Amino acid sequence: MSTIETTGADLRTNWAGNVTYRAREVVRPTTLDELRTAVTSNPRVTALGSRHSFNLVADTDGVQIALGAMPEVIEIDSERRVARVAAGLTHARAAAALDEAGFALANLASLPHISVAGAVATGTHGSGVRNASLASSVVGVEIVRASGDVEVLDADHPDLDAHRVGIGALGVVTAVHLAIEPRFDVAQRIHTGLPWEVVDARFEDVMSAGYSVSMFTGYVHDGIRQVWTKRRVDRDDPVVDLEDLGAMPSTSPLHPVPGSDNAGVTEQAGVPGPWHERLPHFRSSFTPSAGAEIQCEYLLPASDAVPAIQALRGIGEAMAPVLYVSEIRRVAADTAWLAPSSERDSVAFHFTFHRDPEGVAAVLPLIDAALAPFDARPHWGKVTAMPADQLHAVYPRLGEFAALADRVDPERRFRNPFLTEVLG
Repeated sequence: MSTIETTGADLRTNWAGNVTYRAREVVRPTTLDELRTAVTSNPRVTALGSRHSFNLVADTDGVQIALGAMPEVIEIDSERRVARVAAGLTHARAAAALDEAGFALANLASLPHISVAGAVATGTHGSGVRNASLASSVVGVEIVRASGDVEVLDADHPDLDAHRVGIGALGVVTAVHLAIEPRFDVAQRIHTGLPWEVVDARFEDVMSAGYSVSMFTGYVHDGIRQVWTKRRVDRDDPVVDLEDLGAMPSTSPLHPVPGSDNAGVTEQAGVPGPWHERLPHFRSSFTPSAGAEIQCEYLLPASDAVPAIQALRGIGEAMAPVLYVSEIRRVAADTAWLAPSSERDSVAFHFTFHRDPEGVAAVLPLIDAALAPFDARPHWGKVTAMPADQLHAVYPRLGEFAALADRVDPERRFRNPFLTEVLG
């Protein structure tokens, strides 16, 4: 049977503790029928994943439906190279099972702790000039509509691209069908101290130095503090000699967040290992990143990467009191309507802030202003100061998505204040 947890205002928060959910109940169904009943018997419901969103996208004053107690389904069609994965599973759990069966996903986010469906629903991504968002691997979706009906959208469904990044507005996803490939190994190396002048002159070369590349910085005088290069051992990825460009190889494990425990990062020093133990930055058995933090992220055209970095350097000192670190990644173009990288090769600027809501609120408008000339799109699971009208300007299919949400959910059962403001 499903369990129901009545919550108080101070009892349940998101993963980082900067959001307190207002839900009067959390329902944890154990079967599809229990899930359908939870949807149809409540006027307002919201799906809840691993609670890794830093804004109110998963909030509601009604009922939250957590999928962690549903069956842990991982079904692999090796001939079609498709895996059917239960929505509530984390990437750590799903990836380990796929690897054991000899398969892999094309890419992963920086931490494997997040739920598969939640990561897809908010447009989460990894890095790599040829790697699109995690939603790009979705070739099918199983979803419970507001009526309680279960709909399966396959790769040929005309609305699949709208559902790939659904931000919780279209129903409760119960499973995703993911494109898979043969498993592979990855070797990860870290370099430090890449000068700003190299970034200005060779940004795309540096970001193409491996299958997945991340740069970490504070946008101040010390340039790029760390470059994480992850190379597939089965490919001859283009190699830029970062040492020739002035960076120094790390001789010991490094954590990207200053002052954090290095034991929590995935293995470095060029030691090959399974894809799911190298593509993320953090081990699934440790608290990732800083823990008590607030995150925001913007994606903009890759061609604007260098001027955008220069604009952020202009506010680096203003961000410094609240900024742990910022990560810069490349993301290939996506076809999902609401993917932040939709229809354009993108550069992603991710900010990990101290858990200081007032301090962060003060710098968000500075970031918005610095990136405004570049048509920047905020990540759906992070904080932003961008108003709804501007969201509609930078996400050209957001109005079309809102119309679809009204068609499949005419009573707006899945709406919450966040979605009401965003969709109008």
